[in-house]
Amino acid sequence: MKRLSILGSTGSIGEQTLEVVASHPERFEVVALAAGRRVARLVEQARQFRPRRVSVADPREVPAIRAALGSGIEVCAAESGLHAVATIDSDLVVAGLVGAVGLQPVLAAIAAGRSIGLANKEVMVMAGALVCREARAKGVDIIPIDSEHSAIFQCLNGSRRAEISRLILTCSGGPFRSWPSDRIDEASVEEALAHPNWSMGDKISIDSATLMNKGLEVIEARWLFGVSADRIDVVVHPQSIVHSLVEFHDRSVLAQLGLPDMRVPIAVALAHPERIELDLPGLDLAALSRLDFERPDRERFPCLDLAFRAVAGSESAPAVLNAANEIAVQAFLDRRIGFAGIAALDRAVLEAHLEDHRGDRVDTLEAVLAADAWARGAATEWLAKRSDADPIALRNDGG
Repeated sequence: MKRLSILGSTGSIGEQTLEVVASHPERFEVVALAAGRRVARLVEQARQFRPRRVSVADPREVPAIRAALGSGIEVCAAESGLHAVATIDSDLVVAGLVGAVGLQPVLAAIAAGRSIGLANKEVMVMAGALVCREARAKGVDIIPIDSEHSAIFQCLNGSRRAEISRLILTCSGGPFRSWPSDRIDEASVEEALAHPNWSMGDKISIDSATLMNKGLEVIEARWLFGVSADRIDVVVHPQSIVHSLVEFHDRSVLAQLGLPDMRVPIAVALAHPERIELDLPGLDLAALSRLDFERPDRERFPCLDLAFRAVAGSESAPAVLNAANEIAVQAFLDRRIGFAGIAALDRAVLEAHLEDHRGDRVDTLEAVLAADAWARGAATEWLAKRSDADPIALRNDGG
């Protein structure tokens, strides 16, 4: 029986991970859960799966959780709680947290010799070289859970990395794939959250609408699979059936196909190197009739190019872009900037960083966190200056 620890258990990835676990109770044991602020849901999960340890973001919630769960389950909180969940004796840590908060617990898990099921792309974006080096030193696996990286992971089964010619990441194009530029610039929060194929959290949904999500995946793939960014392509595939492809030196191409459901890549990671049965509908190719592919429009979706610029820039540039984007997306969700303002903020912070080559090396956790902190400060300053100058323009002008 494989023992699992789940970081972000009440989020989308965490909930679907527990669905897979519940369908195969004979194969998996949940030993620890970490959640943010959805305390009631965490209590429900703990009552169902009876882990040895749970953690919550706010320490003030600990007494109430202890009272609700009774004896037998350790309750902890905050950063120390994430560390405790990440390092508990387990066979696989599912990293389902969203954003930079996931980096330190993943590094702690690796240091403790735990293999990682990685759904938190920011970990690799911020510190891919550091994470991969630490994983190699500890002899632990990093198994991707993102659907696109899981597809590549599956296509590479039995192949040598030296045989790869190209990695081809697919994306749906998001809710604005066919919208003209001016309409995209004025998109509302509700429109940006309405992803056509996937049910995801707010941050990932907005990143999918800007195509920053795909840009971050390019950076992640560069580290996960040891392939330089100039050998990684992105194609828009609105049906979300082909989840990614690998082209080899002999020009043959392998693709992984399936109906869009995150439980598939989750199950691949949980059961690796085996596969387990899932109660999901099969793929009817005749009913699909067609599969469409097109190049992404980088003028309408400038965030994709920003990611390629970052990975080609200084070593710390991806961490800087990621941090700026987190600030920008939250500002959009808070209705402090318009949709076009996300790319504008991201570009301003990235260009300021690249101009000074600030914090070029990210071979320690401290260097990563310094680049992250600088970018957050620069992004917050950008917002403050624009707001003071013209609050209305800040909401509506992406320039």
